Amino acid sequence: MFDNSDPAMQRAYESARAAFRYFWREVARDRRRIVPALDLACVKAPFSDVGGSDTEHMWLSDIDFDGRTVSGTLVNSPNRLRTVAAGDAVSVPLEQISDWMYAISGAAFGGYTINLMRSRMDARERREHDAAWGLDFGDPLQIRTATESEHATFNENLAASLRDHLAQEPAALSETDGNGWTLLHQEAAAGGAATVAVLLEAGADAGAVTDLGLTPLQLARALGWDEVAALLERA
Repeated sequence: MFDNSDPAMQRAYESARAAFRYFWREVARDRRRIVPALDLACVKAPFSDVGGSDTEHMWLSDIDFDGRTVSGTLVNSPNRLRTVAAGDAVSVPLEQISDWMYAISGAAFGGYTINLMRSRMDARERREHDAAWGLDFGDPLQIRTATESEHATFNENLAASLRDHLAQEPAALSETDGNGWTLLHQEAAAGGAATVAVLLEAGADAGAVTDLGLTPLQLARALGWDEVAALLERA
């Protein structure tokens, strides 16, 4: 439990929203791995009953993102709310999420609100909190995100395999997923400059739109992938 009006908590919400692209990059990349690396990937968002004054911030798993809305399965059981329950399929606009977190090999990344609360605990409380989660959150004043060098290596390797795949399956350029996303949309949202370059070289349609009418460039801009946006602007 925490004071939702706390200025520091509000800043934690804003920081999590601004950095959502790093969360989505990991989720998108994990979907391309033969052996998934993520132990968990969750987003926190506020929920209220219609007409009610109570707001509860709860975690979602099985995350999807259509360019505007984050959707998933509610993990928590509400304390006071009556219109949602654990296990419900829910969705919230991206600009309303309050936190995100993923874990790899027991190490937690993100968790802006969690680490704010951890920073206000004494050493014993923090140990008990971390043990209850079963995760290593590290220094509460240092939010973990994957390094750019790690992703640069992954993207270069993925670009090479993608080039080979497209040579054998050129129709993959125009195939779409359940949200109407092409491979170019997916890579633009994941911040994959190397893979976006390969797709454009292979003739991917930079003007293709999703079911919500979003182009790859709009996705890259919305998530703050400047290098990818620059490639798409020149396409």
